[in-house]
Amino acid sequence: MELGERDPHTGKMTTGHEWNGIKELDTPVPGPVLFFLGVTILFAILWTTLMPAWPTVTDYTRGLLGVDQRTTVEASITAAAAERAEWSARLASEDFAAIAADAGLMTVVREAGNTLFGDNCAACHGARGEGNIGYPNIARAPTLWGDDPATILETIRVGINSAHPETRYSQMPAFGRDQMLQQDDIKRVVAFVRGLSDPTIDDPDSAGAQIFADNCASCHGASAEGMTEGGTPNLTDTFWIYGGGAETVFTSVYYGRQGHMPTWEGRLSQTDLKLLAAYVHDLRSHS
Repeated sequence: MELGERDPHTGKMTTGHEWNGIKELDTPVPGPVLFFLGVTILFAILWTTLMPAWPTVTDYTRGLLGVDQRTTVEASITAAAAERAEWSARLASEDFAAIAADAGLMTVVREAGNTLFGDNCAACHGARGEGNIGYPNIARAPTLWGDDPATILETIRVGINSAHPETRYSQMPAFGRDQMLQQDDIKRVVAFVRGLSDPTIDDPDSAGAQIFADNCASCHGASAEGMTEGGTPNLTDTFWIYGGGAETVFTSVYYGRQGHMPTWEGRLSQTDLKLLAAYVHDLRSHS
């Protein structure tokens, strides 16, 4: 094909190239493409001139603006650390009443405490502290040892049935396995206990109350409302750690229960322990 031949279909000139009968048209690059290509090239030149861009043997070009993201991030981290140091010092030195009365500190407690709780406590107690099977609802249910922030702090610090030398202990005997009660008596006391929180459940022969008084009241109290001195739960409300069904309660009485909460002393700083206690107390106050 000769150079300068005009294609009869498009009216455009050909380049003289032909492959298997297909002729190449001499079609110029569209103007908008050239325009944006030029803009891109100019932008690249401008950017690499103003901003850090090109590596050298031991360093990199700084750019005319002197922007350094590493320095910016380091400055941001330093500022955040200084801010944290300020409120951490206040949390460590002020008592719980002063912390609760300070709106600024409580904002820190709710924000930083939520993160701390999510990282360390939510796996067992749930993201909002509402508990899972085998782990208590610490957002709304009565706490076993009391719900003032100082008591909450102590529980977090030493744990329950943990390896800490000052740990809190909480254990329910196995009344069935250890042959302290017969199965029929366990069924009676289970019906009685479940009826304390659910009036629709009847103690079939009214014997459960006496069995409870003889075997359970010394720990759970005569009114079954629990005793913070020994960390025993309130059996009259609707909150159950392991579940309130007849089979589950029977299992609890027959085999006993021994929950476990790790000690957080040594894992978290004293300030973080106090922050968590304040957060949990505030969580309870707004649930």
